[in-house]
Amino acid sequence: MKILRKWGPILILTVGAILTLLPFWVMLATSLLGREQVFQYPPDLFPWPLHFENYARLFDQIAMGTYFWNSVLVSALTTAGHVLFCAMAGYAFSRMQFPYKNAVFFIFLMTLMVPPQVNIVPLYFLMKLFGWVDRYEALIMPGLFGAFGVFLFRQWFNGFPKELEEAARMDGCNPLQTFWRVALPLATPAMAALAIFVFIGSWNSFMWPLIVTHSDNLRTLPVGISALKESFRDVTDWTLLMAASTVSILPVIGVFLLGQRYFIQGILMGGVKE
Repeated sequence: MKILRKWGPILILTVGAILTLLPFWVMLATSLLGREQVFQYPPDLFPWPLHFENYARLFDQIAMGTYFWNSVLVSALTTAGHVLFCAMAGYAFSRMQFPYKNAVFFIFLMTLMVPPQVNIVPLYFLMKLFGWVDRYEALIMPGLFGAFGVFLFRQWFNGFPKELEEAARMDGCNPLQTFWRVALPLATPAMAALAIFVFIGSWNSFMWPLIVTHSDNLRTLPVGISALKESFRDVTDWTLLMAASTVSILPVIGVFLLGQRYFIQGILMGGVKE
């Protein structure tokens, strides 16, 4: 019984980790197979020889470099702007006094109950009114704001020590300087946590870039990769599709690894209330 209590959780977590990683391993293995090996049975999860030419063919067949750059540009700008605006709004709702503050914040939270699909049509007409359809502005601007980020930063700044604000005020800082020089640097864990969420969401976004862009040179990775999927199973080049999928997840893994030290801390501390 003691052995079960000791090793049981470890065994469960190990099995869960294997089941989680298995689809990614199948994706990577398929990207290194020859085209004639894809549908063989049993499936070859340890391919040999390795067909790295699939990745070279990928960049020859579609504008993979352009799609990748568009995704990097859109995701980076969206993430930076989203984190900045949400931090400013969260600080204002937490530390500043203005009329109807709680009512406005409640309206912000109500937007979390609206499915994103509901906003697609009015948002498209708004982009068309501004003349932003088939431009980078349409890919970036709608993602700069979000109620979840405002809520996260408001909760974080609710736990911000008032003594630091008073010390900054005594040193001659105005509210904006206090935010930039004192509050924002201490909110790094919350910024990292929100940045990971926003970056992954923007990087994987498919429906909105598909609707709002028409030019091939503005397509992001999810939209560009979808061109590799044909209507019939035997027509689709699955080795290229899996190679493209493998390339597309590398930045997401990199961003998470860079921010993981702050991720859990930011989520936990974001729930602190004064």
